[in-house]
Amino acid sequence: MPRSSRSPGDPGALLEDVAHNPRPRRIAQRGRNTSRMAEDTSPNMTWFTCFACSLRTQAQQVLFNTCRCKLLCQKLMEKTGILLLCAFGFWMFSIHLPSKMKVWQDDSINGPLQSLRLYQEKVRHHSGEIQDLRGSMNQLIAKLQEMEAMSDEQKMAQKIMKMIHGDYIEKPDFALKSIGASIDFEHTSATYNHEKAHSYWNWIQLWNYAQPPDVILEPNVTPGNCWAFEGDRGQVTIQLAQKVYLSNVTLQHIPKTISLSGSLDTAPKDFVIYGMEGSPKEEVFLGAFQFQPENIIQMFPLQNQQARAFGAVKVKISSNWGNPGFTCLYRVRVHGSVAPPREQPHQNPYPERD
Repeated sequence: MPRSSRSPGDPGALLEDVAHNPRPRRIAQRGRNTSRMAEDTSPNMTWFTCFACSLRTQAQQVLFNTCRCKLLCQKLMEKTGILLLCAFGFWMFSIHLPSKMKVWQDDSINGPLQSLRLYQEKVRHHSGEIQDLRGSMNQLIAKLQEMEAMSDEQKMAQKIMKMIHGDYIEKPDFALKSIGASIDFEHTSATYNHEKAHSYWNWIQLWNYAQPPDVILEPNVTPGNCWAFEGDRGQVTIQLAQKVYLSNVTLQHIPKTISLSGSLDTAPKDFVIYGMEGSPKEEVFLGAFQFQPENIIQMFPLQNQQARAFGAVKVKISSNWGNPGFTCLYRVRVHGSVAPPREQPHQNPYPERD
């Protein structure tokens, strides 16, 4: 309802304002009471009243401030409680969640991890087997390459050694010491004596490692097991086990592959064969030959075969393959027959006409 345009001092307006607004009415009543108390009190009480009013005002202000602090503290406590509740919830969540995640990992990850570990173990095992196979293959390849790179000389030497072990010369040997053959030292050169072949103790000779001439009558053909004579010229006379109709003579030397010096310069080169019989012994020329050290075992057919038997054979060596100090003779074989050889029937070179 719009206010009227009455003046403030109008009593009707005051009543109307009091009716519409009860607070101003109280204020006005308080004012009247105060004025009455002021009128009733004496001037001496004025200072006390003022002091009381100021105390009341301060008390109201302190009470108001206290109420504000309580409200502020209450709100702060509420928020702090909410924060503590959230922190407790987060702590509980952080405690229980890893255990649940661990259970989930145990169920969903440990199975594949176990399978992966087993697979890795299998791979390591197969890798070791592959490495072993690779090593074996490399060794096999190296051996094959070594065999391919082997020279013809080495192949020939191996073939000859196989032939020696298999007794390539399939003829009776009448110069074997085991069946009674011996050396005629009277018609044999002196053995080569080298300082390295002697053993001394306080200038006293204890042992002579030089092999005697009868070593050439034994089948043991190994490096160093030979008869050596000084220089490149010498001879040896072999007393056969019995009289023999001679047909062939065989000389044997070690191969170059097993020679300690790596050369064959001590092997005999040119030599002559004589048949010896009677007393004084008569020498009958049976042939002149040349020994090739590349072929370690060689059989020579006699060039001048006689129709009579001989009880001894002389091997006279006139040169070697380059060593000026000494010559080595490893083995000498003498072949033939006890019975006289059969005469071959004479064949007419011209065919008969019908």
